[in-house]
Order: sequence, then structure tokens, then C-alpha cells
Amino acid sequence: MTKPRQITDFEGRWTLTRWIVHADGTKADFTGEARFEPNDTGGLAYLEDGHLTLPTGQQMRATRAYRWEADLSVFFDDGRPFHQVPAEGGEAVHLCPPDTYRVTYDFTEWPQWQAVWQVTGPRKDYVMTSVYTQAR
Repeated sequence: MTKPRQITDFEGRWTLTRWIVHADGTKADFTGEARFEPNDTGGLAYLEDGHLTLPTGQQMRATRAYRWEADLSVFFDDGRPFHQVPAEGGEAVHLCPPDTYRVTYDFTEWPQWQAVWQVTGPRKDYVMTSVYTQAR
């Protein structure tokens, strides 16, 4: 059984490697950093910055921002609810009709962990795997 994670476990810098595999077999890769920094609500601001390489080979800078609260609920940067991270790992769902985002968190190799998203919808069909390794 995996030890339940607490918000303070995520604080700090993480090396982030991500790959996105579309149903048609095309792939994209992301490399960069994720930072979890204390915010004024007792949670953490999640800031992601790196480079995305598209299936064509084109590279671009990519950023994301979320807000993680003390109970591991995640919100988009604009305050809209996103999903709840299971403290022991496991699945969560975000519905954004007509699309469905299903994630599985795996904390069994802590302090390395991963989130695997299965995204489906009328124009979306891909799996996105993100691996976080604690930066020293």
C-alpha cells in the first residue's frame, strides 16, 4: 500500500518528462520543470515550464499553471475546479463536455511519481504520461 500523500510532499522543484501518444500513433514530447510553491490559501501554486516537441519536430515553449489546495483538490489557474488527486494514488475524472479526461496517479516509486491521462472526445483521443522526479 502506498503512503498517502499530503500537499507538503509536493512542495519544491520537479523535473518533468511527458509524452503524448495520439490514437493515430503520432507522438509529442515535453521536457521541463514543475514547481509547487506555497500560496496564500495554504495550498500550492503549480507552475510548469518547458519545451514541447510536436510530431512534426517543431519545438515550442509550453507553460501551465494550476492551484493545488491542502486537500489535494486541483483548480485551473482561473479558479475553475479541475479534479481531486487521490492521496494514495488512483483515478480521478474531469468532465469537459464533450470531452472526458481520466487520470491515474501513481505514487508507488515516491519521490518519483506519475500521472497518466486518457483523453477522449469527438476530436480528442490520446494518452498523456507525465513523470515527475524530485529535483535535488
